[in-house]
Amino acid sequence: MSEARPPFPPFTAATAAKKVQGAEDAWNTRDPHKVSLAYTPDSVWRNRDEFLSGREEIVDFLTRKWERELDYALRKSLWSYNDNHIAARFQYEFHDAAGQWWRSYGNELWEFTEDGLMARREASINDVTITEAERRVFGPRPAEEHGEDIDLR
Repeated sequence: MSEARPPFPPFTAATAAKKVQGAEDAWNTRDPHKVSLAYTPDSVWRNRDEFLSGREEIVDFLTRKWERELDYALRKSLWSYNDNHIAARFQYEFHDAAGQWWRSYGNELWEFTEDGLMARREASINDVTITEAERRVFGPRPAEEHGEDIDLR
């Protein structure tokens, strides 16, 4: 079974946007094993202050993440691309076990192999508390909203 993950670099505006939407869709499944298959077996990550290497560490990280970030829902937007690199910005919302809602804002830098797998991911993320009434991300994005930019605030 091939691990190739189209679209492949070099990216165009359309293929980069498709790659970003695919990542959003995968992360919204909250399935660590499924998500990990988009990365090379030796993929390296920086996520906030954590440094990971390889799919096993990615699965462990995502498992811990979604055990504490309840009702997680994500939106991503293409920021820039060239050749085999994509920059994306994102926001996601979740609540913790105490019921406090959060919105996390971030930027990611991605590097892909020729078969479309991500070999490197660097993510910088900030969190703000929100009330339940301030929520605006409710589950996976409907298909008719694909490609829409996310609000900066």
